[in-house]
Amino acid sequence: MAKRLILNDIPTTPSRSPLSHEEQLKQLYLDQKHTLDLFLERGAISQAQYDKSRGDLKSKMQIDTDE
Repeated sequence: MAKRLILNDIPTTPSRSPLSHEEQLKQLYLDQKHTLDLFLERGAISQAQYDKSRGDLKSKMQIDTDE
C-alpha cells in the first residue's frame, strides 16, 4: 500500500525572496508579456488579441510600463 504524505507533519520555514513584492509583480508581468510575444510571433494570436491581452494584463496588474 502506498504511503500517504501528511503535510502537517512537514516543518516549514518562511521562504525569503531576494525580490520585493513590486519586483516580483513586475517579473510576473514580464514573463506573461514574453508569453504573449511568443504567441504573436508564432501566429497563435492576432495583433488585436495581443494588444487587448497586453492591455488587460497591464490594467489588472496595475503596471505602468512601456515594456
